[in-house]
Amino acid sequence: MIKLLLATNNQGKLAELRSLLDRLDFILLSPADLGLNVQVQERGTNYLENAVLKAAIFAQASKTWTLADDSGLEVEALDGAPGLFSARYAPQQGATDKDRRRFLVQNLEKYPRPWKASFQSVVALVGPEGSPIVTRGICQGEIIPEGRGVGGFGYDRIFQLEDSGLTMAELTAEQKNSLSHRALAIGKIIPVLQGLFAEEIISG
Repeated sequence: MIKLLLATNNQGKLAELRSLLDRLDFILLSPADLGLNVQVQERGTNYLENAVLKAAIFAQASKTWTLADDSGLEVEALDGAPGLFSARYAPQQGATDKDRRRFLVQNLEKYPRPWKASFQSVVALVGPEGSPIVTRGICQGEIIPEGRGVGGFGYDRIFQLEDSGLTMAELTAEQKNSLSHRALAIGKIIPVLQGLFAEEIISG
């Protein structure tokens, strides 16, 4: 069986990546499964640089093919914030998802609605050696002042999708796995994974 490391310590993101990739006949590993205690300083200037950095560091540490995602919420009224700092947006130490959602809405209250926004995702696949393979996904919508739904994580409860009228947290797992920014990026890399490892199996 082919092993693929999912380079995240975020349990919500890990669960989502597993559900997006479970149709592959791979062993999907977390850093904890390999006993890896790797913390990556996200010093990139964009999602691509951060995704590649995380995938490369975990691939080197594990000697295993590694997939990493870097994603963020961009709000038009805030000139693209929180963006790269979506997971670290609230000012207080140890902030929760709820704290970050509240802080975002507070910063938006002085602007007229709709608060147009997009979720952005870049997925990077890196082997123990070799160049990264990168895909992207974008999901359009708007921020709403009161959260709805119980699914997902992060800003999902206050991100209403452009066409459905539902928040990301109100989607079923199946809906989210076809509509989300991360689902779109993963959907593009799945055929790459299948082709890459099919060639490895044939040549091996």
